[in-house]
Amino acid sequence: MIAHDLDQARAKLAENMKIDILNLTQEDENVKARHEVSRTFVSDTITVPTPEMFVYALKTSLGDDVYTEPSTLLLQEHMARLTGKEAALFLPSGTMSNQVGLRTHLTQPPYSIVCDHRAHIHKYEAGGCAFHSGAHVVAAVPRNGHHLTLDDVKSNVMISDDVHFAPTTVIALENTLNGTIIPQDEVIAISDYAHSQGMKMHLDGARIWHVAAETATPLAELCAPFDSVSLCFSKGLGAPVGSCLVGTKAFITQAKRFRKLFGGGMRQTGVLAGAAAYAVTNNFPLLPKVHALAKELEVGLRELGCEILSEAETCMVFFDPAPIGVEYDELILRAAALPDPIKLFGSRLVCHIQTSPAAVQDLLELVRTIADEKKAAGFVPKPVTNGTNGTTRPTYRDIYVRKPHLAKGEESTEASKA
Repeated sequence: MIAHDLDQARAKLAENMKIDILNLTQEDENVKARHEVSRTFVSDTITVPTPEMFVYALKTSLGDDVYTEPSTLLLQEHMARLTGKEAALFLPSGTMSNQVGLRTHLTQPPYSIVCDHRAHIHKYEAGGCAFHSGAHVVAAVPRNGHHLTLDDVKSNVMISDDVHFAPTTVIALENTLNGTIIPQDEVIAISDYAHSQGMKMHLDGARIWHVAAETATPLAELCAPFDSVSLCFSKGLGAPVGSCLVGTKAFITQAKRFRKLFGGGMRQTGVLAGAAAYAVTNNFPLLPKVHALAKELEVGLRELGCEILSEAETCMVFFDPAPIGVEYDELILRAAALPDPIKLFGSRLVCHIQTSPAAVQDLLELVRTIADEKKAAGFVPKPVTNGTNGTTRPTYRDIYVRKPHLAKGEESTEASKA
């Protein structure tokens, strides 16, 4: 092929490569999306970056994180100081942060992990403990229905030379778990016991920010009982991407190797680190207001006669509207059909830093309206005893009933989601 023909072929190839993912109304659509987020109670992962976050993030450095990335290094150093650990590692997701952390602890099989039966690492990480680490998971059910205790842990760990069993190597806790807080004295008791038996402690602290904000406890104190902690920047704090794993220098050095092995070695992460840093600095102070909105939802739903499955200790409340004759599917459809729609999935309502107080009131008014319609049609509300004295604990059944509206022809399912 002569030079002229080659240039033409290249020009044609380059023309075919072009793509523009923006449209003429993109800014208007983004404004609409931010409003929709403010009326969505599905999760706190749906929060979106603010213009101020974008501006800050775009000022960050342009290194390569597989080698060295200055802004990301500064974020990691800050997270290590904040949590009282020696070192930290930025990862793309909370799932990867947990799985890399666990894999780094688990060095020679056979071994097992003890965790709560509702834990994210057990239920919502696609079997990662088995796939990545070949680990057996012992899913313990807390007798108090709220959090694992030292007695629960002792009843489920395996400390034996019996070749039939996989010895417990890691005890993994989650705080918050379904929005609930584990008492710190219980965490310390479990940690002291685990370390006395040569076991490691890992914390899925995706929403540990909420614990710190609600209890005014420093992160370093909350993280002290653990050998490793995973903290998520996109849950609660509103960053678009990223989690951080913290531990000793030796632990993080090995974890970085596993991050690369898992495909988590990223390049110009400065912009992501910038968004995370902005979120930690500016959005953490907003969490008490988030908790207040969740408590407002709980009080309102309780007053309407709904069953509260799990109280709003932080940003979540779990409820069942069946006692007032309302089904999840009906509520979801009616909420979506409002002039200013509200998005729900089922029993879990999550408030976040971009939740509109008006959306909370509109949701409560909708529940009240449907309940009144049921009464007018002859439904007799059922008395609710669970939680009326303010001592609600999550039930042993999976309290998250996810009931999205499905299109005609699709199968209806009940599922759970982290």
